[in-house]
Amino acid sequence: MADQDHYEVLGVSRDATPDEIKKAYRRLARELHPDVNPGADAEEKFKHVTHAYDVLSDPEQRRRYDMGGDSAFGGAGGFGGFGDIFETFFGAAGGGQRGARPRSRRERGQDALVRVSLELGDVVFGVHRDIEVDTAVLCETCDGSCCQPGTSPVTCEICHGSGHVQRTVRSLLGNVVTSAPCNVCQGYGTTIPYPCATCQGQGRVRARRTVSVDIPAGVESGLRLQMPGSGEVGPAGGPNGDLYLEITVAHHDVFSREGDDLLATLEVSMPDAILGTTTTIESLDGTVELEVRPGVQSGDVLTIKNRGITALRGAGRGDLRVGVHVITPTRLDAKERALITDFKKKTKAPAPKLAEFQQGLFARLRDRFRN
Repeated sequence: MADQDHYEVLGVSRDATPDEIKKAYRRLARELHPDVNPGADAEEKFKHVTHAYDVLSDPEQRRRYDMGGDSAFGGAGGFGGFGDIFETFFGAAGGGQRGARPRSRRERGQDALVRVSLELGDVVFGVHRDIEVDTAVLCETCDGSCCQPGTSPVTCEICHGSGHVQRTVRSLLGNVVTSAPCNVCQGYGTTIPYPCATCQGQGRVRARRTVSVDIPAGVESGLRLQMPGSGEVGPAGGPNGDLYLEITVAHHDVFSREGDDLLATLEVSMPDAILGTTTTIESLDGTVELEVRPGVQSGDVLTIKNRGITALRGAGRGDLRVGVHVITPTRLDAKERALITDFKKKTKAPAPKLAEFQQGLFARLRDRFRN
């Protein structure tokens, strides 16, 4: 009978309501209770009925039973005798809860989240930051003991250090001994008669501390970096939680980003577009010489290798890709070329320069950037 289905033991369907399960149990308990129906067979049946009810009347245990059977609860065959039924679920009378231990005051601290704003230039090679964090830190007065210096916790006089107290409850089955956390010591098994005045007995205080972090190259907005053990210290000096850095990369007026590549727009005068030129531009990590070939057209992309962003994972850098913004004739004879050359000299056309990033222009260049 130890392997019999709990629903079959109680005589209910698998979709029975809690009220139906309770009614079935009460009916069977009256029939099989040893005081009413003595005998080893009745006692064995009563143990199975009681165990089945304990599992199915608890929503979480019932859910686990429906998913994986009764192995998680030991099965009815695990009871050593009728008197052990209540010891298994509620603790042995007079001797404290079997296997129960007092709670530990030391707990893991909570994780912390800090938002870090970076410039696009910081992303190229990575950056070192000292970040100010408002968090819980270890109390220096008591060093996490929660007690005034020179004092210590004392054993609770109510639960005698077990962290639990027992109560006897009368039911239709007789006296049932239950166990619950001690209200005096809150289940810790000890009390603190002289709490630390600095932390009010918490073992930690709120403070601002500095966290040094090397933010790697290649990060982007929305990325979270985890720093294990850099979060809040736990109560009573418990282990620290983790610190998460959420990255935000600020908008740049000249450069944009696509993967590990940097994108920019270069304004070129018509004479320079016709004759070609060489110019020096300021990239995010120094000057770069850029050659504009004769006859360049708007939408053409000039690529400067390895002047983009260092990859977050792996080696190498992306490229700097510059889209040209100019309209220029495509075919010139010698006379026309001479006229354009003379025009350039007379008009003193300005040298090429990087301009403020233009979303409209970028939209027109986007397809070429991706080729």
